[in-house]
Amino acid sequence: MTADDVLTRPAPPPDFVVSYGPGDHQVADVRLPSGPGPAPGTASVATDRGASVHLMAPAPARPAPVRAAPLVLFLHGGFWRAAYDRSHTGPLAAALAAAGFAVCTPEYRRTGQRGGGWPGTFDDVAAAVDRLPSLVRDAAGADVISGAPVVLAGHSAGGHLALWAAARHMVPPGTPWHTAQPQVAGVVALAAVSDLGACYALRLGRDAVVPLLGGGPEEYPERYRMTDPVRLLPLGCPVRLVHGTADQDVPFSLSADFLARGRAAGDDVSLAGLPGAGHLDLIDPLSGAWPRVAAAFAALVPS
Repeated sequence: MTADDVLTRPAPPPDFVVSYGPGDHQVADVRLPSGPGPAPGTASVATDRGASVHLMAPAPARPAPVRAAPLVLFLHGGFWRAAYDRSHTGPLAAALAAAGFAVCTPEYRRTGQRGGGWPGTFDDVAAAVDRLPSLVRDAAGADVISGAPVVLAGHSAGGHLALWAAARHMVPPGTPWHTAQPQVAGVVALAAVSDLGACYALRLGRDAVVPLLGGGPEEYPERYRMTDPVRLLPLGCPVRLVHGTADQDVPFSLSADFLARGRAAGDDVSLAGLPGAGHLDLIDPLSGAWPRVAAAFAALVPS
């Protein structure tokens, strides 16, 4: 098994798919921990913005949940590029569902696609975070998914987007995406691109941030100001960083620096450094890193 096997490894299909807007990419897979979920073979329009629920073939009968499951909204990585979509998060989402979480993995427009990058990627993520929790709970049922604040999470570029989504109250008022402080249980950021300025300076992902924002921080200082998590501290919610020390794609130093800056700003931030773990180990339930990843999610859910 190679390190990138997880990118193409088959996973059980989602229990249902939610559309959170009218765009082709404004969809999300949902995996439930147990219980029947919505009745197979139906579909319902949930909002006047093109949102709907599409139900997959029924899974084998599962025991009813002991209690309503906490909801994780997980944003996939891939350096914001169209070449990577939510499908590679299937093994992670299935493992989290097996651990008792309801898991929602949204798609969003990415660079290389029409409307991707600035501002479409951020428009989609903001819409997904705002709309999906209620859509998913309504579709699955209040007895299946808890009404407690959602856990935001993501890997790599998705970790950046999860941190940014939690920081939208720090985006200047009157500008796109500003909102009241999000009601979230916290953020789990796996090998996150937590500093876009460093991403540009280090040319991570073959200059991946350039097509995302149009250029560097000297060319577009306001774009970086509005989208870079380290420039939007404090987040005001718990942040659990997990990062492998052998990561060759996103250096461990980005999480170490975010830890220091976040704590200096007054945030509750912790970092689990995983000796020898690489970039994709953190989304692979078969890797030695997985128990530490699972623990980061469990830490944000009341026992």
